[in-house]
Amino acid sequence: MMATYQWEDLASRKYVPWEAMGVEKIPPDEEEDMKAVIAQINEMQQRQYNKARHCFGGTHARTQGIVKGKFIIPGDLPRHLKQSELFREAGEYPVACRYSSEPGDPGLDDRIPQPRGFAMKIFDVKGEMFDAGRDYPTQDLEFNNTPATELADAKTTREILGLRLMYGGDKPELYNQLKERPDRELQLSRDKVANKHLESMRWYSQSAYRFGDYVMKYSLVPSTETQRKLAGQTVKPEDSDDVLHRWLRSFHADHDAEFLFEVQLLENLEEQPVEYAGTVWDEKRYPWQPVAELVIPKQDSWVYGRKSFWEDHMRVDPWHGLVTLQPLGSSNRLRRVLYPASSALRRKMNARPEMNVRSIDEIPG
Repeated sequence: MMATYQWEDLASRKYVPWEAMGVEKIPPDEEEDMKAVIAQINEMQQRQYNKARHCFGGTHARTQGIVKGKFIIPGDLPRHLKQSELFREAGEYPVACRYSSEPGDPGLDDRIPQPRGFAMKIFDVKGEMFDAGRDYPTQDLEFNNTPATELADAKTTREILGLRLMYGGDKPELYNQLKERPDRELQLSRDKVANKHLESMRWYSQSAYRFGDYVMKYSLVPSTETQRKLAGQTVKPEDSDDVLHRWLRSFHADHDAEFLFEVQLLENLEEQPVEYAGTVWDEKRYPWQPVAELVIPKQDSWVYGRKSFWEDHMRVDPWHGLVTLQPLGSSNRLRRVLYPASSALRRKMNARPEMNVRSIDEIPG
């Protein structure tokens, strides 16, 4: 459960309004960059299709597990955190969550260190939705186990995907190209991510979102002692190539999982940029504040019907959700056009219709 928290200092801070000048600055060539990225992602999907004869998403192609739980909003949040319809009042919502590996290769060996992903679809949410998800009462949220993304804006994404397409089969040369970039440390960091038990990881939004009147990044923090102890369980060369999914399934079969859902609010645009998602917001200067809990009861995290249904028919899209939780910044504007385009190619090539589920009960298992 959420512990007693000292809110006084945090409640009195001057948080930047989400509509303030400078929060979003759309560069003149962004639309051209977005069109190029769509073509690049579709090419990556086509390449994977040529190997597997099945089309996957351009990223997060490898499912590690899918679980169901509940997202709990307490009734005693301070006023500055009662933002959006979701957090304004106490409530409990059904939620479906998917663990994944971030690259677009569904056969990626778990022993290779790479970023990992976590996605949530919260059901029965009430409030004004964006047009893309207006008929579906869900709030979709995406996470990564790194606090910043190397695909930090549309321009950078176009440049990096171009290098990966050109040198994807020649990793030494790809590294040589990345080392010549001014953001080389960020670009090379993805191969140095700690490869450990997924249930011990902290998960980050990476990019910024509206939070009612304000702007936030969000995070999930494992909150049980059992989960925290797993942090030392790292993948070794002698482990199987699907070790992460096996560890995850073993954990969920025997244990409940709990996470704190925390937000980090925007106070200083120079130190907390919204347009560039490659910068970590300093958590000492701008603390994380808990606003909800995610609780996942014991269950089988590897149900074949659930996995195939999610991969073949569903997608998580942050533009499926509340207007008061609007995705912000270049990387999120890119997602608004990229995700539907990537999904459309998958549905066409796999002959599987997209299904925007209205109830968690529509998901098998």
